[in-house]
Amino acid sequence: MNFRNTSTIAAIMLLSFAFDIEPLNGFYDGAENNPPNVVFILADDLGWRDLSNEGSTFYESPHIDRIANEGMKFTRGYATCQVCSPSRASLMTGKYPARLNITDWIGAAEGAQWKRNTKLLPATYNHELPAEDETLAEAFQAAGYRTFFAGKWHLGGEGSLPTDHGFEFNIGGHHRGSPPGGYFSPYSNPEMESGPKGELLPLRLGQETVKFIEQHKNEPFFAYLSFYSVHGPIQTTEKLWKKYRDKANQLGDALESRFLIDRTTPVRQVQDNPLYAGMVESMDDAVGMVLATLDRLDLADNTIVVFTSDNGGVSAGDGKATSNLPLRGGKGRQWEGGIREPFYIKWPGSTTTGQQCDTPVIGTDLYPTLLELAGLPLRPDQHLDGLSLVPLLKGQTLPARPLFWHYPHYGNQGGEPSSIITRGKWKLIHYLEDQRYELYDIDADISETNNVLDQHPEIQESLARELKSWIAEMDARQPTVNPNFDLKKQQKEMINIRDKQKPSLERQHSQFLKPSFKPPQGWWEETGK
Repeated sequence: MNFRNTSTIAAIMLLSFAFDIEPLNGFYDGAENNPPNVVFILADDLGWRDLSNEGSTFYESPHIDRIANEGMKFTRGYATCQVCSPSRASLMTGKYPARLNITDWIGAAEGAQWKRNTKLLPATYNHELPAEDETLAEAFQAAGYRTFFAGKWHLGGEGSLPTDHGFEFNIGGHHRGSPPGGYFSPYSNPEMESGPKGELLPLRLGQETVKFIEQHKNEPFFAYLSFYSVHGPIQTTEKLWKKYRDKANQLGDALESRFLIDRTTPVRQVQDNPLYAGMVESMDDAVGMVLATLDRLDLADNTIVVFTSDNGGVSAGDGKATSNLPLRGGKGRQWEGGIREPFYIKWPGSTTTGQQCDTPVIGTDLYPTLLELAGLPLRPDQHLDGLSLVPLLKGQTLPARPLFWHYPHYGNQGGEPSSIITRGKWKLIHYLEDQRYELYDIDADISETNNVLDQHPEIQESLARELKSWIAEMDARQPTVNPNFDLKKQQKEMINIRDKQKPSLERQHSQFLKPSFKPPQGWWEETGK
């Protein structure tokens, strides 16, 4: 880091010798004239295994990989929910979704509005970010930072937009969770003008972030680049489709069966969707634009960069576009595939590249972490459910703690109403429909295939008590009994999933790899010609 305030540095060094204070080892020293910048990059629906540095041999992500390779990769990094809005609310506030009462994606049916044939009616939830909560952006704004938001918001509409919660600039953030006009201009986005016909959305968001950084390079800034990618609709260019179609076709016989029915729905088992792969690459290219700009403007050595996702990859429901194996499940579901995420922090002064940490961490932790890295005072009354990860970044440890999830809803992807606790290697899932439990040893069984509840009743009892106490502390809302539930109808629905839906999915996704494939509306970039 290029510190300008040498007198402050000297003072800190003298104090460290005199009072045996641990040196900062490249972390921000609090010098008022050189605060570090922050670039927070959030992907939408990107799974833990959707990056090449996380083990994918199909998707290509060199620029996102660079963040992990130049900082710290948390191998057990978690979102606070298996769907988007709750996780995003946690990142903004440092609080669990249950504490905020934002427990489902905003816009989902709730209570008596629910029309699906399920045993329970989903709990009611808040539909916007509480005004009384001081967001991460507001904390940086109060410290004199210029604050910028680009991309997906999905935390409320008019009155609860990014500009209502601490962001000076907002490009594209509004109430919807998917891009209303798709990924190619015109976007039909009320908070962003469309570019030239056929312009690609992630590249546009990257360009807008670059423009902001260029304009404010001489001021401390907090830039939040929140991609709509890789949320549906699944769209890419013809060029990228061809690239990954050819790559997928090299997999041969492994592609004959892509889906396995896991309890309630078909789940994708293979990473071979060329449309989705193209979306990953385009998002990665946009990240590359931003990183290159930091390099070009000599800002990289004074900029904290965070990268993560809001929930697991979509292996069931929506576009059924990716596989999270070896993790079970995906977006909307209660297993690791629904909540485990890429989770990277690159910070100024880091001298060791490619560090990995296996301590479980979660989205609420990023609020206090970024404050401490920036030399700003923590706000413990706000980020109640987060811990600063700075000790881990310094090679130290954190006190052992449990992590919690509460999702009193049915995911569009087959998820079941449930509450979860993890402590160390143990993970306990409590299903709200019938009060049953599943217990997994995550270290030995990352795929959650072996429910060891019967072998460890004492572990189940201990974790269940702790989970119940947390639920009470959060005053968490619960689902209610659905008086219109029809068991026979549900059984028929499952037969339809097995006999009709799964074969249809197999046929549909095999078409993506055929030379004759064309999207229903034609190739999107052709609209620009």
